[in-house]
Amino acid sequence: MTQAQSPSHSRIHALYLNGQWVEGESQVENRNPSDLSDVLGHYAQASVGQMNEAVAAAREGQKVWGKTGLEHRYGALMAIGDELIARKAELGEQLSREEGKPLAEGVGEVHRSGQFFHYYAAEVLRQIDERAESVRPGVEVDITREPVGVVGIISPWNFPLATAVWKIAPALAFGNAVIFKPANLVPASAWALAEIISRQNLPAGTFNLVMGTGSSVGDALISHPDIHALSFTGSLEVGRRVASATAANLVKCQLEMGSKNALIVADDADLDLAVEAAFAGAYSGTGQKCTASSRLIVTDKVHDTFVEKLTQKLEQAKVGRALEDGVNVGPLASQSQLDSNLEWVERAQNDGATLAFGGERLARDTDGYFMAPTLLVDTTNDMAVNREEVFGPVACVIRVADANEAIEVLNDTQYGLTAGIITDSLALATEFKARAETGCVMVNLATAGTDYHVPFGGRKNSSFGPREQGRYAREFYTVVKTSYIKAN
Repeated sequence: MTQAQSPSHSRIHALYLNGQWVEGESQVENRNPSDLSDVLGHYAQASVGQMNEAVAAAREGQKVWGKTGLEHRYGALMAIGDELIARKAELGEQLSREEGKPLAEGVGEVHRSGQFFHYYAAEVLRQIDERAESVRPGVEVDITREPVGVVGIISPWNFPLATAVWKIAPALAFGNAVIFKPANLVPASAWALAEIISRQNLPAGTFNLVMGTGSSVGDALISHPDIHALSFTGSLEVGRRVASATAANLVKCQLEMGSKNALIVADDADLDLAVEAAFAGAYSGTGQKCTASSRLIVTDKVHDTFVEKLTQKLEQAKVGRALEDGVNVGPLASQSQLDSNLEWVERAQNDGATLAFGGERLARDTDGYFMAPTLLVDTTNDMAVNREEVFGPVACVIRVADANEAIEVLNDTQYGLTAGIITDSLALATEFKARAETGCVMVNLATAGTDYHVPFGGRKNSSFGPREQGRYAREFYTVVKTSYIKAN
């Protein structure tokens, strides 16, 4: 592996292109948001030329990988999953250091990433095609699936491993080559994953790690005419740019974008359960989840008691370093995220919201991006804070008259990823599931938290293209071929 030296003589983590570790044109420093004095390492930055080299290598590598035997592909994916799970304590600590989520969440994310590889390893062996009778006598019809080809993957910083893996694992399982462009804020987890994959004897070019900024290598990837599919998770604004760029080259596109998820607390809700679900949904992962419940829609009958109980829960929450014992809420991932959240709290109050708890930056024994979990009340659904995605530990309570109004408010948004309700009524739960205009619905559960073996995705401006995860992933990572055969 090519190793370079930074000015401080520390190792520079290289790019992985065409089966080789290579230097980039520059480097970035990766710092711990819990402790800004803690530098995780220095990571290479690719040039646009290197991105082009990766695409060319992937096109050649895919020709070999797509024809590689099923058991070889199965074994490679299983081995990757095995190593992720075996090293979950080590890699989970690294993940928490670089992204800021509490250690238990970091370890859990690594374990889940291993499970994704195990699941898609099994899918390699489940690729059963279809046969049909032709309307013409003596003609047989086979319907088969083939790899889509070269897949570009752009993953976000809030789940440095899991989101990347739930794209990479199915891409490889179905015989595609991968060009992986991780978020520049979290290169350590991406590099660790690439290092594991690099030891699995894949054909050169099958997997490529190209680190760099979205404005350079990211734009080069999404606009490249020689890729066949592009899977992106990030903001709505960037997602629209991705859709436009890929459409120009008729490249298959899959987008997971913004959200404004809501949790309804109905008249008959178990309020202790509602508080736990609201806390887990709105504040776990420091609220930096696309499935976070940033809108808490509460019926008038239970509103005051719910707010009182949730405020008590927030008073007991421990905010601190990601690796500190007992921490419920870690730091924001960056200075810009912290600044944005503080600005949203101020703007909401200027628009008429009341600050019930939190809202301020917190000082701890290390210099980090700490913010108190924040609860805003007296908000309405037309306030900007309830219309735009706020990526942080900020939840807004919206008071409504009844469950019917709650569902109407829930749907009054440009987004449609997840939605939840807390109720003891089977009839109401059934109505909610039918009326909620979201891709995922949760009953008596937090809005954050999904399984890896079933489809994931949203509606409206939250998602575009085929669903991710589970067996539904093959719709994006394969193309269908219909063959007609007549025996002589």
